[in-house]
Amino acid sequence: MKNLLFTVIAMLLTMSVQAQNGVTLKMNLEKNKVYQLRSVSDQTVTQTINGGQQTTESHVSYIMSLKMVDATPDFMITEIRFDTLITNTNAMGKVSVMSSAKEGDIKSSEMADVVSCIMNRLSKSAIYAKIDYSGKPVEIVNAGMLAEMILRDTAAITLAGPTGDAVKQQLAGMISAEELKTMIGTFTHNLPGREVSPGETWNNSQTMNTGGMTLDISTTYRFTGTEGDFAVITSESAIRAADNAAPLQSGGATVSYGDLKGLSRATMKVYLRTGLLSESTGKTRLSGNLGISGPGFSMQMPMDINGETTVKGIQ
Repeated sequence: MKNLLFTVIAMLLTMSVQAQNGVTLKMNLEKNKVYQLRSVSDQTVTQTINGGQQTTESHVSYIMSLKMVDATPDFMITEIRFDTLITNTNAMGKVSVMSSAKEGDIKSSEMADVVSCIMNRLSKSAIYAKIDYSGKPVEIVNAGMLAEMILRDTAAITLAGPTGDAVKQQLAGMISAEELKTMIGTFTHNLPGREVSPGETWNNSQTMNTGGMTLDISTTYRFTGTEGDFAVITSESAIRAADNAAPLQSGGATVSYGDLKGLSRATMKVYLRTGLLSESTGKTRLSGNLGISGPGFSMQMPMDINGETTVKGIQ
């Protein structure tokens, strides 16, 4: 009976120690091995104008390849390629498809052809990035060369008036170092870069530009435990317009969006060996009033954005 009691106590102590054991969650890529991940997002934007609703739906699909070519104690040097970039938009029945699979035409009178041209060039270009061991992109090493090469002839864009100006601004933003870091971080920046125990949390903050809007995103991650070869992590992000966000200029009107606020929640599985995502699913909602003003008028336009994103590693 005494031996049985000691056995039970020993088992309980062992279980307690095991439950407290942490795991190291950091990027640990094999040199020169290519890893691929796919992101798919569906988003619905509803705007209310003069009591009537206007809805825009979009489906966005990216495939990213990642290769670690060198490493230092503080960061990895990686070669990254966006193999596929596709955006399919349905705005009140008008469908527009922008795809890196199309060569497009920088001189086209169709916005989709112009954007597809830039997407195509980006998909054929190598991005060299420094990424720390939490997965955060800290520098795009060849940012200047990329922008010069991909945007070399945007002066030839023939889209007229406010549309042309907006497209040029959008394209420049899409190839900027900050936007490239945001695109890469969607796939990689989820880890604490250190050892954590079940129930432990960590935070990261970022500022991103989406649709011309500058948003501050503050995320809390929680390590819930392991399942076989995977770490299970949940996250919750608070989203709001950045304090210093410049208003949008659209068709001669000024659009402010300081009232926008939202929340995003996700659950993900990460390979313990590499630190890369196996799969992640998340939902986001952002809502508030846009302030629209121009010569002789001023109005408020309620806007509601709902989105769902899935990221998976490609074997």
